[in-house]
Amino acid sequence: MQTLLAGVLAVFSFAPFGMFPLSVVALFVLFRVWYRCENAAQAARAGFTFGMGLFSFGVGWVYVALHDYGYMHPLLAISATLLFAAVNASLPALAGYLLLRFRTTSNVRVLLLMPALWVASEWLRGLLFTGFPWLVFGYSQVPDSPLLGYAPLFGVYGVSLAVAVSAAVLLFVVQVRWSTAGKIALGGLSALWLVGGALQHVAWTQPNGEPLKVSLLQGNIAQDEKFSQERLVGSLETYRRLAQSSDARLIIMPETALPLLRHNVPDYYQEILRDHMRQNGGDILIGVFEKEGERYFNSVYSLGSAESQHYRKDHLVPFGEFIPMRGVLGWFINEVLQIPMGDLTSGGDAQVPLDVAGQKVAVNICYEDVFGEEIIRPLPQATLLVNVTNDAWYGESNAAVQHNQMSQMRALETGRMMLRATNTGVTSIIDTDGQVLAQLPQHEEGVLTAEVQGYVGSTPYVRWGNIAVLILLALMLGVAARYSRR
Repeated sequence: MQTLLAGVLAVFSFAPFGMFPLSVVALFVLFRVWYRCENAAQAARAGFTFGMGLFSFGVGWVYVALHDYGYMHPLLAISATLLFAAVNASLPALAGYLLLRFRTTSNVRVLLLMPALWVASEWLRGLLFTGFPWLVFGYSQVPDSPLLGYAPLFGVYGVSLAVAVSAAVLLFVVQVRWSTAGKIALGGLSALWLVGGALQHVAWTQPNGEPLKVSLLQGNIAQDEKFSQERLVGSLETYRRLAQSSDARLIIMPETALPLLRHNVPDYYQEILRDHMRQNGGDILIGVFEKEGERYFNSVYSLGSAESQHYRKDHLVPFGEFIPMRGVLGWFINEVLQIPMGDLTSGGDAQVPLDVAGQKVAVNICYEDVFGEEIIRPLPQATLLVNVTNDAWYGESNAAVQHNQMSQMRALETGRMMLRATNTGVTSIIDTDGQVLAQLPQHEEGVLTAEVQGYVGSTPYVRWGNIAVLILLALMLGVAARYSRR
């Protein structure tokens, strides 16, 4: 029960609550329970119950997508949500199991193994089954924690490691009490936070060119109406009206703002948008589906002064956008879930930034922005990051604000501004320091207009990706293994 409550407590460190020190407190509780465990099975149970508290409470919005908009039976949706939480909770359980399998001193277990195994489990969660790096503890520090200074160097997992090390040092101090070793450890902990704060003042990238006026469109089309044939004309009219109300050089529509195949978008409609953008001296980015042969893509394409270009989503959502093990699970999409365009094709990972409105724009669609190692692929060529998404699938839950928080981390890691155009929110403009400069209210129609700045240069994370933090984890585990042999 103690670890279950600690997992629930950890959720309050993330958006929309923003009480970032609670992530350290929650991990301290878990680490203390692990410290007292007598065998690997006990430690695995503690990690699992912590994970169940974290994921059941933190990503319970999965139920909304499955039941409210996927039309799954309530009992089946509840079961699927709990199963989803349990699958993710198995990674903290594995970390606890491995912790007790190491035969080493208690200090090494606390200061090295616990933080290293915790972050390794988070990193592994971001890889398995196409990855689900939601509620990685590094995100909990956005936007106010001093530890964010480490984001441009080591990415979100580096920030997460700083959180985990902080919890481990506190546990060490409690165990050794106010001894000389405890005082040294507290000094090291203070340095960790002070250095993080100081690093926030380092300018890793530089402004490039003149500021650019942009408009982000939020149509606020309800998910249960979005793909309705009766609502189609209204959706097209909404986005035409919003686009023509802006004189910005770059206008951005959300993911699948026009719920059509691109070749079915009326020619006259495209001409209206193209002519408007040429008058503005820029381009508009439009979210649609595209068809090529028998393949379908979740895409963004441009119209306006520049030659038309497109980006096709690379990292697809299992069951929502493609069917894993189609021969075995194909019936699941057809008979249990009712999700439009649930069998798409990846656009590939070698796509280049769009050359529009005088900028090199790296587009990412939906939850692609939760994978930092993928966002850096078009860098340093890209000068702006753009995320288009439709979080209407999750109703009025915390999913949209959690998603926006992860986009804030991407801005920090890359030293680029992030522009987020969403259907129902959170539509926002995020600065290079991870701060939200402007945003629209959720679940309201609107246009967010502001001047933004393109940037050039590379942060260390853009050059290294996750390799640097993985080396740190390997060193920590290697030292622990050496003590284990002794």
